[in-house]
Amino acid sequence: MMRAKIVCLNRNDPDEELIKEAGEIILNGGLVAFPTETVYGLGGNALDPEASNKIYTAKGRPSDNPLIIHIASWDDLEKIVKDVPQKARLLGEKCWPGPLTMIFNKKDIVPEETTGGLDTVAVRFPSHPVARKLILASGGFIAAPSANISGRPSPTKAEHVIEDLADRIDMIIDSGETDIGLESTIVDFTSDKPVILRPGYYGEEDIRRILGDIDVDKTLIKNDNSLKPKAPGMKYRHYAPKGDLTIVEGERDAVIDEINRLVKEHSEKGYKTAVLCSDETKDRYFGAEVISLGSLSKEEEIAHHLFDVLRTLDSRKVEIIYSEAFNTQRIGAAIMNRLLKAAGHKVIDLKK
Repeated sequence: MMRAKIVCLNRNDPDEELIKEAGEIILNGGLVAFPTETVYGLGGNALDPEASNKIYTAKGRPSDNPLIIHIASWDDLEKIVKDVPQKARLLGEKCWPGPLTMIFNKKDIVPEETTGGLDTVAVRFPSHPVARKLILASGGFIAAPSANISGRPSPTKAEHVIEDLADRIDMIIDSGETDIGLESTIVDFTSDKPVILRPGYYGEEDIRRILGDIDVDKTLIKNDNSLKPKAPGMKYRHYAPKGDLTIVEGERDAVIDEINRLVKEHSEKGYKTAVLCSDETKDRYFGAEVISLGSLSKEEEIAHHLFDVLRTLDSRKVEIIYSEAFNTQRIGAAIMNRLLKAAGHKVIDLKK
């Protein structure tokens, strides 16, 4: 059985020989997990159909779920896409390098195995220094979904990758915890008007301030498995803990009362329960393991902790989980998008 080589690299001064070794693994068709500013990615040669197939196999990922190509140079974008609309250039100038993915019509050099059979391609220019050095060392084009078993919470630490993939890939680069903790915002530029397909660190208002008139995909917070996904994370259940997760929405006091009632009910039946909440409400829950994701006034902290907390609940063998909603101002849509998918869109709406 293959066992990944695990290497630790200083994010700001990575060992050049180890970067070269990792790049050669990718050039030779192997798979390397590496850090980005969002989550850890599972990288393979984006222009090699077999490497993309290996990524799908390692993750247990459906092959119609497209992969994002990571680049480290604006010049390389022109090599894989047919055209770059002016609005895409404008957004890229503001947000690249960074947690933004843009979708374009692809050139033939990009195999359909990488794009899930589509004639469009998702491209990202990450800001993490280790990611950028690895991309350049491996030829400039790395296909990289999140480095986890498909459906599990995305990895924000190398130990998450080791837990899921250590016996399935060639190398894991450990550069510590990721900065953001949620995957990139995805904007589609293949229609007449730019469309947000996945919310992330850049929220709808951030994109609108730069581009003006945009659309937002209507399935972001709805479950519709009849659609063919145009971008990662649009169709299949994602981020799911092993326990049964339900989101409770409504006025704060009513939510707290309902969660406490449900926790009592399940605890009396012998289930191990947990509550996900904010700093502002954590002292008002009882009878369950209570985990705060952070203060509502620090929404980036909530985003940063989400996936790690979901994995922590798995390690503690929690069976029933109730979560408050986190409709914060700027990236609340991204947080709720991930939570809803993790819950399989199970919501108790007390506002009805």
